Amino acid sequence: MKKELVQINIIEYDSIDELNEDDASLLKEARKVTQYAYAPYSNFKVGAFAKLVNGKTVSGTNQENASFPAGICAERTLLSAAASLFPGIGIETIAISYNNLNGESNKPVSPCGICRQSLFEFQQRTKNKIRILLSGMEGKVQLIENAQDLLPLVFCADDMK
Repeated sequence: MKKELVQINIIEYDSIDELNEDDASLLKEARKVTQYAYAPYSNFKVGAFAKLVNGKTVSGTNQENASFPAGICAERTLLSAAASLFPGIGIETIAISYNNLNGESNKPVSPCGICRQSLFEFQQRTKNKIRILLSGMEGKVQLIENAQDLLPLVFCADDMK
């Protein structure tokens, strides 16, 4: 028998004030775009804002639907917009924030499983590592330096060959 330890590295900051100017700007935008989320059922508004390797920016928000699970998360909305507007261009950094209208929004939350898979595949197909900033509307900020770290036992296209 063999036992393996799988770990991820997360850099945690006490607040947005500890980030460099570029990362702080992305996170501020992610917090701002949460207002455009359509979340009348969960009241959990998520905003994502990314800087692409070509310097352009793209945003996305969650869009719920009464016909569950027909909604789409902010991360996948952003990835779809980026792929449509800038085909083949990688994402340098994506900032993800949320505004929980039912409670507090003061700690980082991680993308759901399907978003983790989507972030990994976007990273893989554009051959560009994606940095991820996670935070609520205030409080601690987490930095994951490689989207693949969110899904260490990833299933990918190579597995189907």
